[in-house]
Amino acid sequence: MDFSKELEAKVTSINERIYAFLPKEEGYQKTIFEAMRYSILAGGKRLRPMLMEETYKLFGGTGKIIEPFMAAIEMIHTYSLVHDDLPAMDNDEYRRGKKTTHKVYGEAMAILAGDALLNYAFETATLAFDIEPENKNTGRALRILAQKAGVYGMVGGQVVDVESEKTGTDITREKLDFIYRLKTSALIESSMMIGAVLAGADSDQIDIIEKTASKLGLAFQIQDDILDVTSTLEVLGKPIGSDEKNNKVTYVTFEGLDKASKDVETISKEAEKLLDSFEGDKEFLKGLFEYLIHREK
Repeated sequence: MDFSKELEAKVTSINERIYAFLPKEEGYQKTIFEAMRYSILAGGKRLRPMLMEETYKLFGGTGKIIEPFMAAIEMIHTYSLVHDDLPAMDNDEYRRGKKTTHKVYGEAMAILAGDALLNYAFETATLAFDIEPENKNTGRALRILAQKAGVYGMVGGQVVDVESEKTGTDITREKLDFIYRLKTSALIESSMMIGAVLAGADSDQIDIIEKTASKLGLAFQIQDDILDVTSTLEVLGKPIGSDEKNNKVTYVTFEGLDKASKDVETISKEAEKLLDSFEGDKEFLKGLFEYLIHREK
């Protein structure tokens, strides 16, 4: 398998399917549709929909019911980035090598674009009921999507992250682990769990998938912390050194670069070991795990 070529082909396919779900840029509210599309089209690895689809296939899924959920998870991920970049949050000017949404459309429209993407994500996900009316797992998948994106997931992690920065209090390693588990891992867990659920995996299998995704999410975030120190604007597509500039405590702060790099490798291998407990073709998924921990952006 030529992993790079297969990855490129999968990203292209995922992009085409996500774009097909976006609203047409017309009507009095045309600007919000343009801002939504700009935010989605800014690029990205499409990691979450890719993990979702590959997990769906791992458990024998073959239908199109997964596609609205793939689009939905990317919309939710994108809305979180749009809001993260706002002046009230990280105040970033670049994302994926392009001007951030608030720099192009203004702060108010960026807030609305994020709100629109979040709402439209669930509107899109409910299309799954029409695609496979007989699939009794669609409601469970929707619940996972909501929980992992909300106050017990990504939003909850963001709250603790923002409050820790605002108060300037020393953050503990325990609290940092909590932030990473919710802010980063939750959507990755959601992606893989939804894939498994829609394909009919049992509860024990879904629990293992959640643990696998949690470890992958942690390794992914630690690598992100490393890149913030070691990469460049040109390669990363967003400002580097922003963590240090904002006096933000990260995994690298606690463990240093060398230990952080070793931990990324160890944790990702633990995720792969859990994945190996399942039958089926895991070659691309394992290649994707390796790609994510050795990525340069």
